[in-house]
Amino acid sequence: MRSACQSLRSERRGVQQHPHPLLFIGAPHPPAWPSSSLWTQIALFTSLPPFVYRWQKRAKMPRLPGSRIRLMLGILCWIGAFTAALQASPKCDEPLATPLSHQAFTSSSMFTSGYAPGYAKLNRRGGSGGWSPLDNDHYQWLQVDLGGRKQVTALATQGRYSSSDWTTQYRLLYSDTGMNWKPYHQDGNIWAFQGNANTESVVRHDLQHALVARYLRFVPLQWSSEGCIGLRIDVYGCAYWADLINFDGQGVISYRFKMKKMKILKDVISLKFKTSESEGVILHGEGQQGDYITLELKKARLVLLINLGSNQYGSILGHTSVTSGSLLDDQHWHSVVIERYRRNVNFTLDRHIQHFRTNGEFDHLDLDYELSFGGMPFSGKPSSGGRKNFIGCMESINYNGDNITDLVRRRKLDTSSFRNLSFSCAESHTFPAFFNATSFLHLPGRSEHHTVSISFMFRTWNPSGLLLFSILADGTLEVGLSDGKVSIHVDVTQKKNTRIEISSGSGLNDGQWHEVRFLAKENFAMLTIDGDEASAVRTNTPIQIQTRGSYYFGGYFLRSSSPPMQRSFQGCMQLIHVDEQLVDLQAVEQGKLGDFENVSLEMCAIIDRCVPNHCEHGGRCTQTWDSFSCTCDGTGYTGATCHTSVYEQSCEAYKHLGRTSDTYWIDPDGSGPLGPFKVSCNMTEDKVWTTVANSLPAQMPISGSSREKRMVLQLNYSASMEQVTAVTSSAEHCEQYVAYVCRSSRLLNSPDGTPYTWWLGRGSEKHFYWGGSGPGIQKCACGIERNCTDPKYYCNCDADHKQWREDSGVLKYKDHLPVIQVAVGDTNRPGSEAKLTVGPLRCQGDRNYWNAASFTTPSSYLHFSTFQGETSADISFYFKTSAPYGVFLENLGNTDFIRLELKSPTMVSFSFDVGNGPVELAVRSPTALNDDQWHRVSAERNVKEAVLQLDQQYREVRPAPPQGHTRLELYSQLYVGAAGGQRGFLGCIRSLKMNGVTLDLEERAKVTPGVKPGCSGHCTSFGVYCRNGGKCVEKYNGYSCDCTSTAYDGPFCTKDVGGFFEAGTLLRYNFLPEVASAAVMEVRSPSGTLGSEVNLTREDLAFSFSTSSAPCILVYISSRTQDYLAIVLRQNGTLQIRYNLGGLREPFTINLDQRNMANGQPHSINISRVEKVIQLQVDHYPPVSYSFPDASDTQFNLIKTLFLGKVYETGQIDPVLIEKYNTPGFVGCLSRVQFNSIAPLKAALRSRVSAPVSVQGKLVESNCGASPQTISPMSAATDPWHLDSAGGDFPFNEERVVPDGVNRNSAIIGGTYHTNEAKGAESADNADAAIIVNDPNFTETIDESKKEWFI
Repeated sequence: MRSACQSLRSERRGVQQHPHPLLFIGAPHPPAWPSSSLWTQIALFTSLPPFVYRWQKRAKMPRLPGSRIRLMLGILCWIGAFTAALQASPKCDEPLATPLSHQAFTSSSMFTSGYAPGYAKLNRRGGSGGWSPLDNDHYQWLQVDLGGRKQVTALATQGRYSSSDWTTQYRLLYSDTGMNWKPYHQDGNIWAFQGNANTESVVRHDLQHALVARYLRFVPLQWSSEGCIGLRIDVYGCAYWADLINFDGQGVISYRFKMKKMKILKDVISLKFKTSESEGVILHGEGQQGDYITLELKKARLVLLINLGSNQYGSILGHTSVTSGSLLDDQHWHSVVIERYRRNVNFTLDRHIQHFRTNGEFDHLDLDYELSFGGMPFSGKPSSGGRKNFIGCMESINYNGDNITDLVRRRKLDTSSFRNLSFSCAESHTFPAFFNATSFLHLPGRSEHHTVSISFMFRTWNPSGLLLFSILADGTLEVGLSDGKVSIHVDVTQKKNTRIEISSGSGLNDGQWHEVRFLAKENFAMLTIDGDEASAVRTNTPIQIQTRGSYYFGGYFLRSSSPPMQRSFQGCMQLIHVDEQLVDLQAVEQGKLGDFENVSLEMCAIIDRCVPNHCEHGGRCTQTWDSFSCTCDGTGYTGATCHTSVYEQSCEAYKHLGRTSDTYWIDPDGSGPLGPFKVSCNMTEDKVWTTVANSLPAQMPISGSSREKRMVLQLNYSASMEQVTAVTSSAEHCEQYVAYVCRSSRLLNSPDGTPYTWWLGRGSEKHFYWGGSGPGIQKCACGIERNCTDPKYYCNCDADHKQWREDSGVLKYKDHLPVIQVAVGDTNRPGSEAKLTVGPLRCQGDRNYWNAASFTTPSSYLHFSTFQGETSADISFYFKTSAPYGVFLENLGNTDFIRLELKSPTMVSFSFDVGNGPVELAVRSPTALNDDQWHRVSAERNVKEAVLQLDQQYREVRPAPPQGHTRLELYSQLYVGAAGGQRGFLGCIRSLKMNGVTLDLEERAKVTPGVKPGCSGHCTSFGVYCRNGGKCVEKYNGYSCDCTSTAYDGPFCTKDVGGFFEAGTLLRYNFLPEVASAAVMEVRSPSGTLGSEVNLTREDLAFSFSTSSAPCILVYISSRTQDYLAIVLRQNGTLQIRYNLGGLREPFTINLDQRNMANGQPHSINISRVEKVIQLQVDHYPPVSYSFPDASDTQFNLIKTLFLGKVYETGQIDPVLIEKYNTPGFVGCLSRVQFNSIAPLKAALRSRVSAPVSVQGKLVESNCGASPQTISPMSAATDPWHLDSAGGDFPFNEERVVPDGVNRNSAIIGGTYHTNEAKGAESADNADAAIIVNDPNFTETIDESKKEWFI
């Protein structure tokens, strides 16, 4: 429904109006202001004088991370004099618009003369109290001419005085010429400013970055729902003046040095440029030694090339190339600053700074004669490479304190190459048009003509779109973009149907300008892209075309019997030719030619959303017109911006995810700059060792070295020095083995001489001590232990003996590790020889992973420096608590904030505000989180989305608004724990990492009341990882699993302990208490301690075996009576269990006749008896119950001995067993043998104390073909190390994890489980064969020999 003001205005006539003013940019209906909370603030302020609201929230300057700036302080002070001209001074705040005359204001239209644009001055009441257009639509604008280029720092708006007319949202365009407008950008978007909520209140916006322009346009996007568009404005800033020079592509400015050759240690170069060309050299200098510096445009990007020197051998390459910016051929000003000190460079383009170090080893830039601006020097040295000279304008050119533009104006520099030196810009006559998804431009052409001749230039990011559509007299013509190619479709229906389809080009959606020329005549059609005639596509298909003289560019939305395949185009066009005539778009804008809808003329509002690149860690950025996306494949990172590492921070972290010893990728700083790298992780029972290999072969022979000319051996590691340093810094202990084997070759020249050999460690510092000694002590291990071959020396090699000697030991001072270089200096004498070994770096523990603090009072907190996470932030930590709520951490800004909180016993929330209003993500857990167990929280916010994840399972993702603020600005300290004393956190926080940096909670807690370093009770969370009856043991910085009472070994009690039995080998374990070891007997079985209760009413027996021989005895348990238990394989390989408890004439026998188990494959047996009920489980099959006859006894009386493999016993023994099964004995593997609390096989192979166990024959330790059992903390779908989700370029541990189960080629002991049959079982001989068929990694390891036991 039309408002009253619209109805009134529709009745008026004769009002001056632009027929086709500048149109709305973007979607036809702009999005609402993203935060309603801001409107609430305005409502609160309306009663407060002086009715001026200063919106300073977005007045930001980029913050430079101090750790990345390497320029010396004195140099930076000197550089400070050359800061960019756009940096606003605090005094640059003068009103610029209100002092102007009425003639300086123009508009698209006005309601009547009383609403003229000249009345649109802030706080003025002339005329009707401000400007209002004739129509209320997105085609209206108010323009002000500042009379000259001014620096603009702020805007202010009001509604029309004493009315219901105001503007609630608007955009700002600016220009130097009143043509070729540029929209104001902020946070990577065409910015929409918040306007007014009434007629009198002033809303002011301080610009995030100042701009320089003469003309400004205010384009209303939304306005009062109670009235119409109404506007009064003012602009704040100050005068601007700069020398400028026009470059015509011929002229080059030569800045001659005072000396022929310059050796330059530091440089500061600054300038501004604008151009419509995508190629051109802006500055260049070079020297005869090969040094050079070049700044040039390539494909509308700025490229800086620097070479401080390379050597003739090619071992030092100094060439460095850095690219910045995009779409720089937009005929708008761009500011460049290059600051160099030695090899450290700051490269700034339009406030975006790149910090880098040049390649090579040299610090000086050696240039000859001159530095040229605008192109290559006229001499045309070979390095020019056919580069184009710059065409466009430059201003404020400064080189190391000299104002180049001023020197040119005063004719102090050589400008003889200019045909016509001009100090004003030659403006481009290009007239662009900007299309959105609802736009079209309708242009006339010749009708009833048999030739179609169309050409134009376009630029876009979208791979597809409609460029041109025309309805012919007897068909259609469509020019479209499809998959980055230009495609032509011509359909002619006259007489007979004729169709022509041709395409050309590739990757034309790269944001660059591309030219399309299409010519169709009788029997001929040709498509040419970018003027490349040689690649033009032609067709000679007979065709007769008759035009209707109507062409639609960029969109076609009319109903048609033959509509185009695509309807719209998002991008820009210029230099449109129809019938070989250039279309006058100014005439189109004035309504004199054609018509259009939702097209923005005089501008190209294309945005490169991939510059700067928000895709981190090498992620590849791709974009469409509206958004960008990151491809993270092969980077080792994930997330919308490739910010989050998919790998754990250390071997310690992998261990506590249930992983076993293997090779893993680790990422110690998570989302930080260090990339992931591969290490070996050795998970022992109580420690986790991280091993980083180096390139030096063991026993490296060394000869021909002297003290004057040492042989220097450089060690390269499988990780960079920064990555290795990250490991050593967080480790509790590091060590590295070194060995020097010598003959007539001295090492340290002890006791008092100058060392012949030294080594470099971290920091490239020389060290003169050897393995087994310490810093500052010029000794070897034998010198410390006082057992050197010759006591007069502190190293064996220093005695200079002709016999082979060795000095070896471990370097343990981790701040010096790793060894990166060894220089050996005494192997050049006759008979001198030496061999050097430097082992891998080994580090144990991860202090960052266990760094924890306990908050004991609700008001306790730790404070740290302000969190720096403006455009990308991630936070991760572990917590445990018994409290129902509490704030984990909080950091505040003026209005911005970030907070993580336990909001309820089942909910964690992540809330923040970057200027668009508060956002809260909440994740709920189905179980209570205040269970005093560890829970993991990770949160991330970037320009694309926010993510909150709990325990790596429960996750919420919130996309960022399509337009809005993106920079998080925080100013207060970071508080961990109670923020302001309210809703304080009670409990423990551990491993708090923010943007890859671990906060040292323990160190800060030592000096903070109410907070204690460390946290106890790790077993409450991690005890579940101790499997197979292993006990969790608390440690200060973690836990360990005690596997003493189990048949297993390893960090989680999951490693099989097994042995290979040769023919005749037997193992005997005596249960008599007088000989039983206390270490074995201390753990009680389900029926009590075996030593004290040898009459059993229940027993549990579990073991695994593999054999190809039958018959045999697997397990036999004897007694002092006739009671016994025997498990045997019969002649046919089937299993038999024989129980004799008394009361029966014959032993109770269970026969499993259906399977041959002597097939060389691993099998598992679980037997559990309670009185007269036996439960038996074989392999992965469900357990089966058996019952003794009623006459049977229930007690296993006076158990005596357990035998494995064979029986050798005195007393009464079942003769059937001896005759049929005992000879020659078991041949194969037995593993995981456990009878109640006794592990006899483990006691024989692993026990460090005396145990009542003996072995006859040869027993060889083996894993019996079974892989270690592991525990998965997450599903395969969410496991980043799983095959399907790991990066293709990153190897990973391929061990499959089965929750509460086993791998397919092993069997569980001491429990029950159920699993599906292996695939392929229907075609295999049996289930075991199916397992082998389907598992290519399955190998039979019965013959594996690691450690032999001869007893």
